[in-house]
Amino acid sequence: MRTRTRTAALAWVDEGTARCATVLAGLSEEEYAAPSALPGWTRKHLVAHLAANAEAVGNLIRWAHTGEPTPMYASPEERAAGIAKGPRLSGAELTGWFMASAARLAAAMDALSDAAWQAEVVTAQGRTVPAEETPYLRAREVLVHAVDLATGLTFADLPADFLRELEADIRARRGPGAVPEVAGPRAQIVAYLAGRPATGVTTADGSTPPALPAWL
Repeated sequence: MRTRTRTAALAWVDEGTARCATVLAGLSEEEYAAPSALPGWTRKHLVAHLAANAEAVGNLIRWAHTGEPTPMYASPEERAAGIAKGPRLSGAELTGWFMASAARLAAAMDALSDAAWQAEVVTAQGRTVPAEETPYLRAREVLVHAVDLATGLTFADLPADFLRELEADIRARRGPGAVPEVAGPRAQIVAYLAGRPATGVTTADGSTPPALPAWL
């Protein structure tokens, strides 16, 4: 059952954006080009993805506002091209792109009417959802990937109510029986479910659970 509110999801977006912005402001060009926590991606790849994602979610907000179907991405190739653009840009250019796209998205969300929030849009995965779902979709990106920037932030630093929502979301999307029952601190369990490094997570018999593929 959906328990999150639009207000809570918008607050998560703001927090994730602020956390990413703080990290990016402190990166040198060399640090920007270093590997992220996602295999095969540098921090530049990851920030380009986040900037392009803000524009993609903005397309759904525009769809809800105008009623004109506007997909997140014109094609899978367009999404991949946005990510691949990252290494060709300087750190300053990437930070500017991230901040500008996040600001435009925040302004568009703030201007959306209550009626428009209920308009149906289609995600990049082909799910038809009310526009009210989009703040959570963006919050997942900025909060989880803030950790993936690999500068010391962990899942334990993310909002507790967001972690509860994320845990339920991942379990539902991975499907019944897809993951073992595990015990441990909630932040570490969520990290494990997301396919990220986790400590202190065990199965019912006290053993280490099998690794899961990265989610998101």
